[in-house]
Amino acid sequence: MNAPATLLDKIWSAHEIVRRPDGTSLLWVDRHLVHEGSHHAFAKLAEREEKVAEPSLTFCVVDHYAPTRGRNGPMTPQIATMIETLRENAAAHGLTLFDLDDPRQGIVHVIGPEQGLTLPGLLINCGDSHTSTHGAFGALAFGIGATEVAHVLSTQTIWQKKPAAMRITVDGPLGPGVTAKDIALNWIARLGTGGAQGHAVEYAGSTIADLSMEGRMTLCNLSIEGGARFGMVAPDETTITYLKGRPFTPKDDAWTEAVDVWQHLVSDDDAAFDREVFFKAHEIAPTVTWGTSPEQAVPIDSAIPDPSQLADTKADAARGALDYMGLTAGQPIAGTPIDEVFIGSCTNGRIEDLRAAGAVLAGRKAKVPGLVSPGSAMIKAQAEEEGLDRIFSEAGLEWASAGCSMCVAMNGDHVAPGKRCASSTNRNFRGRQGRGARTHLMSPAMVAAAAVTGAIADVRPLLMGRAA
Repeated sequence: MNAPATLLDKIWSAHEIVRRPDGTSLLWVDRHLVHEGSHHAFAKLAEREEKVAEPSLTFCVVDHYAPTRGRNGPMTPQIATMIETLRENAAAHGLTLFDLDDPRQGIVHVIGPEQGLTLPGLLINCGDSHTSTHGAFGALAFGIGATEVAHVLSTQTIWQKKPAAMRITVDGPLGPGVTAKDIALNWIARLGTGGAQGHAVEYAGSTIADLSMEGRMTLCNLSIEGGARFGMVAPDETTITYLKGRPFTPKDDAWTEAVDVWQHLVSDDDAAFDREVFFKAHEIAPTVTWGTSPEQAVPIDSAIPDPSQLADTKADAARGALDYMGLTAGQPIAGTPIDEVFIGSCTNGRIEDLRAAGAVLAGRKAKVPGLVSPGSAMIKAQAEEEGLDRIFSEAGLEWASAGCSMCVAMNGDHVAPGKRCASSTNRNFRGRQGRGARTHLMSPAMVAAAAVTGAIADVRPLLMGRAA
């Protein structure tokens, strides 16, 4: 009789080729996603005169450097070189490329699920930390470094030490205006950016079961910000419904067989986790960061913490963050004036996110400028079909093309030094959105609330009487 197993145990063992005496496993990789930043790895292959081992399992995406304004216009030499290098590497190795003019183009962590490349039970790697997004489908998905990218390209395998298993359970209905982004910022604020260090996090509970796939992706995307190696949600009917009919999903009898396998991808009832944490959904409020780390976050109706009230290990970081952000301890976070807003990224650039922001912005004017960049070209087309682009434009925000855009500021979209941005992205590190930029992370609906008030604001009153 087999011992009770977690979801992590089941998928890990299914991919383990061999285990070294030190416990490190060689794992088979089902999907390898690469972007412009993977050029170092391709260069290593070129030096060794090697080819990609499994071209049919490697997919290239233009996203980090993709221009979102004036896509067909001139690019800076650096951006043009990065994109052209990816094209050359894809062509040299016979790889599928989602290029700028491809109607499937978008952010790698958005189009993977959208195209059905992301499936339950797979092991997915990408040279990007937010690869954890794909765990929302019950996959082992994690970011890897340039050396590891080269190893996967040349062998379709990767050496990894199995992380400890952690389960975060959230139960109960979420309040109005509270989203998966708030669940994530809440647990990271409570446990810290090292709270899940060295663990694979499985999310469970009635709140998680009620989340859409978009919400689950947001939650797993942000797992890395809490120190987790990756996040996971066991596949269920919501997962299967989302995937059915996607371009790369199995078809006909293969679909039926796949669904039968996926339905067994759950942790056994008596499986043991190395760590368990529980939260109640009704205790989670719309949450916003005040500092330069995702853990430096508070509910919207709270004040910015006093560093002297924090543990010594947190106090110095808090003082430095307040200085960088130009804020004062003890002041309410609500009412903090902002200079601009950004809606997009692999965390919150999906259609559900755009609808949530649109529900707040409809019929209102933004008091500050802002940019809206959908997560993929398909989402852009869907949003335009639903009229969301007109809502954003009539509110005074700029409607752009798909890409990572102002999340990471590699494509020319950035926040000016000293300016404060309400952002639906995943990181508020110093300079993340541009040198000297001050970033406040929050949900897309909260970003929209900030846009129409010109300050960090509670979205809940703005949603009253509206379908959100």
